[in-house]
Amino acid sequence: PDYELIEWNEDNFDINMNAYTKWCYENKKYAFLSDYVRLFVVYQNGGVYFDTDVELVRNIDFLLNDQAFFGFETEGLVVSNPKNADINSSLAFGSVASGLAFGSVASGLALQTMLKEYDILLDGKHGVIMCPELNTKALVKIGLKCDGSYQKFPWGTVYPKDYFNPYESTTGCLNKTKNTVSIHWYMGSCLTMGQKIRSTISKPLHRLFGVDFARRIFK
Repeated sequence: PDYELIEWNEDNFDINMNAYTKWCYENKKYAFLSDYVRLFVVYQNGGVYFDTDVELVRNIDFLLNDQAFFGFETEGLVVSNPKNADINSSLAFGSVASGLAFGSVASGLALQTMLKEYDILLDGKHGVIMCPELNTKALVKIGLKCDGSYQKFPWGTVYPKDYFNPYESTTGCLNKTKNTVSIHWYMGSCLTMGQKIRSTISKPLHRLFGVDFARRIFK
């Protein structure tokens, strides 16, 4: 109850601040617009962000003891030849996603580095890139190891998957632990109706045969 909640929208944020935000808004790429806006707003003001489909289940005060905090979206798996593995593949490496939860002091190094990854997109001519890819690339540059483990740095702390992402969107299973702070329910407002239907149908198959069963079948 002692937190101030602020809704950021067209009334208090300049959608036309650069060509990328303008392009996202005009082309209804609202999820990608939010990816950028949340980083920019917290970098400017300091604060904590959660997606609107996140349920808090634990007090977050302890998270404010660091310069910043983030959470792994995936745990990361051991690969036979890491040198040849794709760092963008969540099947091979743990990835960080700002949509789950994050917080930072104003002008924090972590968010500054994350925003820098958007430089290639700011002219509005290169489309969009998923935020876990950009977020993770940025933190790797300042020391993050993509193994899904608890990691503490001068610029902030990155928490394991069970803190902010205990719900498996592919299987529909909830793996809540004593560490869990929040649950991202993956409502998928940015998905098409076809994608939502496919996700619903595929959940029991993923539970039976594994999250990567389709990839293995096609291979």
